[in-house]
Amino acid sequence: MQYRRFGRTELKMPVFSCGGMRYQHNWKDVPEEQIPQDSQQNLEAIIHRSLEVGINHIETARGYGTSEMQLGRILPTFPREKLIVQTKISPKSDPKEFRHLFDKSLANLKLDYVDLLGLHGINTLELLQECIRPGGCLDVVRQLQAQGKVRFVGFSTHGPTDVIIKTIETDQFDYVNLHWYYINQFNWPAIAAATRHDMGVFIISPSDKGGMLYKPPQKLVDLCRPLSPIVFNDLFCLSHSQVHTLSLGVSRPTDFDEHLQAVELLDRVDELLPPILVRLEEEAIATFGEDWVKTWHIGLPEFEETPAGINIPVILWLRNLALAYDMTEYAKMRYNLLGSGGHWFPGNQARNVRKLDLQHCLRKSRYADQIPAFLEDADRLLGGEAVKRLSQQ
Repeated sequence: MQYRRFGRTELKMPVFSCGGMRYQHNWKDVPEEQIPQDSQQNLEAIIHRSLEVGINHIETARGYGTSEMQLGRILPTFPREKLIVQTKISPKSDPKEFRHLFDKSLANLKLDYVDLLGLHGINTLELLQECIRPGGCLDVVRQLQAQGKVRFVGFSTHGPTDVIIKTIETDQFDYVNLHWYYINQFNWPAIAAATRHDMGVFIISPSDKGGMLYKPPQKLVDLCRPLSPIVFNDLFCLSHSQVHTLSLGVSRPTDFDEHLQAVELLDRVDELLPPILVRLEEEAIATFGEDWVKTWHIGLPEFEETPAGINIPVILWLRNLALAYDMTEYAKMRYNLLGSGGHWFPGNQARNVRKLDLQHCLRKSRYADQIPAFLEDADRLLGGEAVKRLSQQ
């Protein structure tokens, strides 16, 4: 395993983290005696394998159902100083409720403290203000730090880049969990801001939200050769020194194996990545033309500025992936989350887009005349049954 300095925390962070949202028994809290033995044995095998390969950062959340409780059966069996444990709690308007949830997390984990506490889901400016206002959640975290129950505070986010940057610029947080990977590089300005503030940078879900790379389309497999799409994406992310760790949402011990290949190849990124990056760009240009590939996103409105709240940038992005790389299954999954994802994946689909007047909201886009047809095409290509977030299932 390789390790990187996790910003101003000075923690020695492994380049992969063991994410805790896919190995738990249930997304809801259930009594401990209802957790099946095989589920607990699988989780414990995952943790043993994680530590065996040098991945000592274990990441979970209060919102991950039985994850914390199940981890509480195994984590206390290891030397505490060998572990980096992170949990996350969603902001609450009532600071007493936030404190209660933290106390429940710590009790579930059966630990005296957590190394990293994340404010989970600062996706809007309203949630940011809820956290940093006098007497808000962040004040509770400072009390917990003074009591020795929390070492460092960060935040996780699925929000727009400007919200992430504004949160970083408060200079109240030691690290950030955010999305950024090959197919979605829009948050790079936020990573740059985090770097300026010497914050740790943790990448959320690079293999799932980063393209469902554990079951890639054959076209993507061919374009990424001689690497697998997972290894390519890992190397792409880690080739940037500003990125410190990638979350691996494993569900069984063998899920680490493919990612570990990337560690062995990190010193060869300058040799391995450029040909693949060229092929991927060339394929996109062959599909859409160079102008579209390099400028499609410029001047697009936010969903709040669009009739019916259509999330035009996300829909066009998903259409690009489906048409250029055959990533239709991934694009369908994300598209059908629109309308039910709340502030975690906001905005609506493009159904009945022809009935809407988009002229004003698209006035800054050079493709204003073409985009309505592209949105209609995306809905035809990707539309289907509504999808729920994992935590809602």
